[in-house]
Amino acid sequence: MEKQSYGVLKLGERLEFVQMPESHMYQLTALNRRLHKEIVKLTADNLPELPRLIAECDNLELVEPDYPLLNGLEYINQLEQAFASIRETTYPLVSLLTEIRALQAQLEQWYEENA
Repeated sequence: MEKQSYGVLKLGERLEFVQMPESHMYQLTALNRRLHKEIVKLTADNLPELPRLIAECDNLELVEPDYPLLNGLEYINQLEQAFASIRETTYPLVSLLTEIRALQAQLEQWYEENA
């Protein structure tokens, strides 16, 4: 089984942790940066709160139960749902959803092959 990496995401004072296949962590980091860059261009009134990916690490041991560990596909599915619910149909939303869904499809395939 491929090695896993972990992303640390922060929204305000809340932390989230995402476990990703090591081969896909760079894509999560790049996607998070792009989403933050482009979300300010959206004009919809129902934009999701988007945590910032603040760190990547190879090992993670959570000792506090208040901080959940999401698997990468679960996180991307939530992200896709949040962006799909935005009431806007123009660029950059279409482009952002395409990128989210591309990573979603890659992770679905990865989990199928490695389950």
